[in-house]
Amino acid sequence: MLHCNMNASSLSLQNGLEDILGDLRFARRKGDLGRLALLTYCEVRRWARQAEAQELARHSSALVSNFPHASREDFLAAVDALIAELEQVRCSVVSAPGSRFSDSLH
Repeated sequence: MLHCNMNASSLSLQNGLEDILGDLRFARRKGDLGRLALLTYCEVRRWARQAEAQELARHSSALVSNFPHASREDFLAAVDALIAELEQVRCSVVSAPGSRFSDSLH
């Protein structure tokens, strides 16, 4: 039963990551800074905490709250870097089927 729950939990985390990435890409394409800030600070950070990826959670939080960005382009570049980081996490998860999800994030 525990093994089944771990797989369901992993699948839920994978699906959540796919949803967040889709939302981030759409907001980035539209240039919606408010939506990007919300997704980065709330959704990515929440997902990372659930996935036990504390460094990713700190990075997403810092992107919005630690310092003002010099320009719109600087903020968008930081968001692009975060999206790339999430893509790497997604690729590592997809390439490691059957493994425990959070193990591939460390």
